[in-house]
Amino acid sequence: MIDFGYKIQVDRQIDYDANNRRILEFVREGEPSVDWCMSCGTCASACTAAMTTDYSLRRLIILARRGVEKDILDSVYRCRFCGKCFNACPRSVNTRNIIYLMQRAATKIANHEI
Repeated sequence: MIDFGYKIQVDRQIDYDANNRRILEFVREGEPSVDWCMSCGTCASACTAAMTTDYSLRRLIILARRGVEKDILDSVYRCRFCGKCFNACPRSVNTRNIIYLMQRAATKIANHEI
């Protein structure tokens, strides 16, 4: 095979039908302000955990909307509940409750409750 110096990329489209959005639905039941989030990233820029890890609440909310559970389950417990994200949010989204509910959903998924 001849190497032309480039590779065909893997398809990166999101298949919403194949993904499970149960974490987002669980969070919406307990904290409807999750829908106010416009993914501006202000919470991620103020985050204490993001300074030392790859944690980002903005990323978690986007992944929940897409239904990508594995990545959420890998990093949802890195939050230190310092509250800086809540203070920084321009739309007054209750970010601490969203993180708490995501952690509860992750625990319920691990225990096969949802």
